[in-house]
Amino acid sequence: MVIRIRFGRGPQVAKKRRRKQRVASGLGALLTPAAAMALGLALWRIAADLNWTNSFAIPSGLFSHWQVWLGAAILLELGSRKLSRYGKKGDTATP
Repeated sequence: MVIRIRFGRGPQVAKKRRRKQRVASGLGALLTPAAAMALGLALWRIAADLNWTNSFAIPSGLFSHWQVWLGAAILLELGSRKLSRYGKKGDTATP
């Protein structure tokens, strides 16, 4: 007589993070410094308008306005937060 004992598969110790989540987390980390640079350019343009600094580096065109730089900074930071949140989705090791 042969008795076979079958053991079920145990719980997985660690799940592999998907590649898309790793890429999203990396891009999210890179967008924050870009947002800080855009905010710096917006502040420089405001200071140039108030004659606190010398002239702004871009004298004319779309990118010569502080509103464009401030909007870009906000959009970049929102994108960074969304990508970072997507990169951490399903990750139980970090709070």
